[in-house]
Amino acid sequence: MSDETQHGDQTPASDAKPASNGFFPRMRAYFFAGILVTAPITFTFYLAWLLIHFVDNTIRPLIPVKYNPETYLPFALPGLGLFVLIVGLTLTGALTAGFMGRFFIKLSEHILNRMPVIRSVYNATKQILETVLAQQSNAFREAVLVEYPRRGMWAIAFITGTTTGEVQNVTQEECINIFIPTTPNPTSGFLLFVPKEDLVSLDMSVEEAIKMVISGGIVTPPDRRPVALKNQPVTSARVYEDLEVLRETENMPVVLAAKRPGEIQKDLQASLPAGERGRTKKPKNGNKS
Repeated sequence: MSDETQHGDQTPASDAKPASNGFFPRMRAYFFAGILVTAPITFTFYLAWLLIHFVDNTIRPLIPVKYNPETYLPFALPGLGLFVLIVGLTLTGALTAGFMGRFFIKLSEHILNRMPVIRSVYNATKQILETVLAQQSNAFREAVLVEYPRRGMWAIAFITGTTTGEVQNVTQEECINIFIPTTPNPTSGFLLFVPKEDLVSLDMSVEEAIKMVISGGIVTPPDRRPVALKNQPVTSARVYEDLEVLRETENMPVVLAAKRPGEIQKDLQASLPAGERGRTKKPKNGNKS
């Protein structure tokens, strides 16, 4: 083989990418890799320590001295207050299940309902906790997409229940209660009553959706839907833009007989083979499917 052929198969030195394997670039890469590994673990343990420390400082002074194990030990017991709190709540729940417990609860509620300000706070708090902690409750167990604050802009929301009462009675369509959280603090947000057909169900879990909201979209979960659905859009803002153009150019009302996002999503699910239908949510234990 000639030298020209040999040299022709080789990449010219001028076309080669500049090497970035210097000492300082590698040290910088190792440094950021260390931050990515240690920062989540450190932050998690720090929050756990703050919680335990707060509960201990609140509950420990309430423990009688003769019943406090730290009285007989030369060192403090971290988590003692948290342990006492868990045991106390469990015993309280067990006692309220009996006849005397239910009688005491009814008596307490009767007294609280006679107090003007405390009555409102107590009833509202009780109703929220009963709704969220109920085993059959569907609150915050499904993430959806909704067009907010205008057409063509989408926001992640969480279903909190089915609209009932006066709000549902004054609307013609079946509505769903949704909560739209804010970024990066998901504890604040907006409550909306949206027609069921205008919601797009997401296959991502609630935990994944919350991570996406808190991170501002930096942490994005993978799309685990069947391949047949990944390239099938449910809706587009372009439809409404074309509708506005027709209204302006033709100077006449235009009725758009198009299906809504929820209806399109149902049709796409129905078109799949029987084995691929249904949801493919990520398990709660965090294992990827």
